Amino acid sequence: MLGVVKHGQLPRGGKPAVALDEIEAGIEAAWQAFQAGFDVVAGSSDETSLAEAVLLDPSEFEWRVVDGALNRLTCQDCHSTLGAGPVGCHRCDQANGYRFAAKEIDRPHVPPGNEHALRVASAVARTRHRYSPQARCGYELALPSLLDGDLPTTAEAQASKAAINKLTDAELDSVTSLSDVVARSTTATG
Repeated sequence: MLGVVKHGQLPRGGKPAVALDEIEAGIEAAWQAFQAGFDVVAGSSDETSLAEAVLLDPSEFEWRVVDGALNRLTCQDCHSTLGAGPVGCHRCDQANGYRFAAKEIDRPHVPPGNEHALRVASAVARTRHRYSPQARCGYELALPSLLDGDLPTTAEAQASKAAINKLTDAELDSVTSLSDVVARSTTATG
C-alpha cells in the first residue's frame, strides 16, 4: 500500500528529511487547530466527515489543512492514503489535484511565491512515488532553503534542473544537497 512519506521516512535523509519532518509536523498542527475549532475528536467518524467536507471545496482552506484532511482519508479504490496512491488511480489522481486548489498564504518575511514553492516541494516529497526521479531530487533538495524562507531565482532553478538532469537515477536518489548535485554533474560531464 502506498501513502504519504511520514516522519523519518524520506530515503534521501539529511537536511531534506529534517525539513520534511518539520513540514509534516506543521500539517498536523494545522489540522489539529482546524479540527479543534469544530470540537471534533481525532480518529472519530466526525473527523472523517470533517476531512471529507474540506475536500468538497479545498479552495476555502489553507493548504496545510487540505493536506491534513487528505492524511485522514483512505482511497476506496486502491486503499492508500487519499491522494497518495499510485499514478493512474482515478480517485487519488483527483485528490492529489485538490491539494493544489488550496489557499497559499505566504509566511511573514518570505518572498512572494515561497509558500507556493514550499507546498509543491512538500507535495512531491510526501508523495514521491507519483513523480519522476528528477522532480523528486530537485524538490526534495529545495525543501530546507524554502522552509528557511528562500526562493530561488528562475536562473538558479534552471541551473539546478540542468545539473539534476545530468545524473543517473541512482545518483538522483543518493545526493543530499544541491552542491552535491553540482559536483556530481560536473564529474558526469567532465
